[in-house]
Amino acid sequence: MATIKDVARHAGVSYTTVSHVLNKTRPVSCDARQRVLAAAEALHYVPSALARSLRSKATGSIGLIIPNNTNPYFSEVARGIEDCCYAAGYSVILCNSDDDPAKQRDYLNVLLTKRCDGLIVATLAQTDGELLRKMKVPTVLLDRAPKELSIDLVAVDNAAGGVLAAQHLLALGRRRIACIAGPQGLDISEERVAGMRRALADAGMTLPEQLLRYADFTSAGGYEAARALLSRGEVPDAIFCCNDLMAIGTLRAAAELGIAVPQALSVVGFDDIDLARFVHPPLTSVAQNTRRLGQLTAQCLLERIADPARPIEHQTITPELHVRGSTVLS
Repeated sequence: MATIKDVARHAGVSYTTVSHVLNKTRPVSCDARQRVLAAAEALHYVPSALARSLRSKATGSIGLIIPNNTNPYFSEVARGIEDCCYAAGYSVILCNSDDDPAKQRDYLNVLLTKRCDGLIVATLAQTDGELLRKMKVPTVLLDRAPKELSIDLVAVDNAAGGVLAAQHLLALGRRRIACIAGPQGLDISEERVAGMRRALADAGMTLPEQLLRYADFTSAGGYEAARALLSRGEVPDAIFCCNDLMAIGTLRAAAELGIAVPQALSVVGFDDIDLARFVHPPLTSVAQNTRRLGQLTAQCLLERIADPARPIEHQTITPELHVRGSTVLS
């Protein structure tokens, strides 16, 4: 790989002249400039991003940590983030934490050594708030933030989404409504369940414990939880799943058990991933516009990078229900 000194020798100028031409830091004669550019092109010279970052104290890179890149929700949010950052001249370094706090901490340290200009972290582990304070890097959190941490946050009103799902099922005349929640103790899942409980309470109903199952936000997890709900006792006539992947697993379980959707069982998901429109029947889902959510998160970070002193901002996205064939016959 050619160096700046190789370019200088080829052009017959000093390497400082090459630096001034490429970085536009000082006027250089037209002849010298043309020779430097021709030499750089002939040698396929690529300026060192590290050297530039040391001079400018900026790398043009954004670090993004998500819990699970196989989950379409996070893939779609990441795409929205990348589109917005790329348009602003930034590259995105994507890291997958696998919902492992230790792995997330390792990636935070890696991104710090790479001198990222800013960070976006989805579902920050509770224990990593102090590490972010020490890093002093512009950061935006997605989905949730430790209560003691003063930091920019973009989140969805998860409780409102749970209310929407339950109200829709109640309006359809469903009265034995079950829920497949995410991992027990996870804030975003607990908020969705709490919203569902609130809507049921307003209708004079409750969510019996035997109709509540916890899973891991995967299709397989939703499938197993749905099999348990639908295979014994008094089966539910509706299931609210706290993400779309678990709802898709629920549709599979119902099909295997010969339970007609939506005639005998209504199913509602959460996230409205692209795949929700293409399963059979198409999935009714609480939508949070994943691409738009990613773009808002990225824009919040870009504004923080541009003005580190601006007031801390918490943005809450209001979800909406997209009704499809898993609850209403088309």
